Amino acid sequence: MEENFFLHILEKQQRAEAVPPNEIIAGWAQKVLRLLYPEQSKKHYISVDEIKQEFSALEKELVQILNNTKACKDCSKSFIANKFFKDIPSLYDLLNKDAAAIFAGDPAAKSLFEVVRTYPGFMAISFYRIANSLQQQNVQVLPRILTEYAHAHTGIDIHPGAVIGENFFIDHGTGIVIGETTVIGNHVKIYQGVTLGALSVEKEMMNIKRHPTVEDHVIIYSGATILGGDTIIGHHSIIGGNVWLTGSVPPNSTVYHRATIEVVKNKIVH
Repeated sequence: MEENFFLHILEKQQRAEAVPPNEIIAGWAQKVLRLLYPEQSKKHYISVDEIKQEFSALEKELVQILNNTKACKDCSKSFIANKFFKDIPSLYDLLNKDAAAIFAGDPAAKSLFEVVRTYPGFMAISFYRIANSLQQQNVQVLPRILTEYAHAHTGIDIHPGAVIGENFFIDHGTGIVIGETTVIGNHVKIYQGVTLGALSVEKEMMNIKRHPTVEDHVIIYSGATILGGDTIIGHHSIIGGNVWLTGSVPPNSTVYHRATIEVVKNKIVH
């Protein structure tokens, strides 16, 4: 092989070596969540000062990650990290509402502990909330690493640029796709296999709203596909399983897919 090939590989490795592995970056987010939710960790604290010290250490770790990932140009990494942790109480409030929505909406959930500790929907939402908070500060790369880590572990693909309101409930969740410019209101419930996607994936649409808007109190059942930036699902609507939508639905609507199923009784042969 030509020497230029090896030089090219070497240059790529030198550029990439400062960027921590995705597991390190995701590990920072997990430490944030475990501090907020001791249900996810064996570590407990006996004083407020200990918790403050832990938050301070995580803030410094975020600054280091931001520096290593070159997550933004001409920005103050310490300012970004400081703002993220100043906003932690609001983030915590959002996550508590998400957990409560899951517990209230799923009859199989026996406790909030179970939701926080075991539900893939809560994990995906938690990583999304952290990633979105950083995305709002124009941080590059890092938010996507976080949501893709959650995607790999839950099968739930939420782009960090999506806007999602309070009390968000994902049930089961495997196969859910929520695109970058999706807007979701409050008290929305989504089941497995739902796609909130774009009608076109042309590169020229990168700065255009290309994913749907879902208003408050909407339920979207498994396998539904809703496409297009101009598509609006009106509040208090129910979208049935396997529905394909590329147009808006008025508030208080029920949309369902009608399938023909025929049951034939087998002949018994003696």
